[in-house]
Amino acid sequence: MTVRIAMWSGPRNISTAMMRAWENRPDTAVIDEPFYACYLAETGLDHPGREEVIAAQPTDWRAVVAGLTGPVPDGRDIYFQKHMAQHLLPGMGRDWLGGVTNAILIRHPDEVVASYVQRRPGVDVAPEELGFPQQLEIHERVTEETGTPPPVLDAKDVLEDPQRMLGLLCVAVGVPFSEAMLSWPAGSRDSDGVWAHHWYAAVEQSTGFAPYRAPAEPLDPAWRPLADACMPAYRHLHQVRLR
Repeated sequence: MTVRIAMWSGPRNISTAMMRAWENRPDTAVIDEPFYACYLAETGLDHPGREEVIAAQPTDWRAVVAGLTGPVPDGRDIYFQKHMAQHLLPGMGRDWLGGVTNAILIRHPDEVVASYVQRRPGVDVAPEELGFPQQLEIHERVTEETGTPPPVLDAKDVLEDPQRMLGLLCVAVGVPFSEAMLSWPAGSRDSDGVWAHHWYAAVEQSTGFAPYRAPAEPLDPAWRPLADACMPAYRHLHQVRLR
């Protein structure tokens, strides 16, 4: 039986490392942020490599969904889909979510905001660009429609105990845990999005999940309102996370 895992993260999380972990399994195919071109084309946002991304992927969300719900690449048993929750725009259909196994990857807003604004200085950022409202929407929708809440992982928990948390995730999505998920060869992958050279330098050097490190400094007060705006969604999801 094919299992399609749609994992909904936000930016500046461990989502690419999570993709590495799943791709290192011999039974799993992965796809990297398939709605990114749709998101950029619709919003007009000026992200690094914008035109390259738009040229590399479909800009019609229906075409993306057809690929996500169609045949799995290489006939693998598991199809791990790394998504950014903010890419799921209001005008995009949601019905297909019922045909995949959804999971949500969260990170504390203070850490997300501090990392994001450092990478995109001088850019005004809204909470919707960080994915927290969309993650809560997905969680509530899937829970209401299926009666089963999608599993939630917090990045801090994963980094503190990768084997335990990945094991819990595998149980939640109905697949056996594999030790192969705990380490992987360094380097880039053919499956990485064309934006990898802008964002993936650290993960390309990695061979596993790095230990959790608390922020060395508190969040800049200038960004406190943005982080606070994301906190209600984060708190709700954090309370129901796997642990």
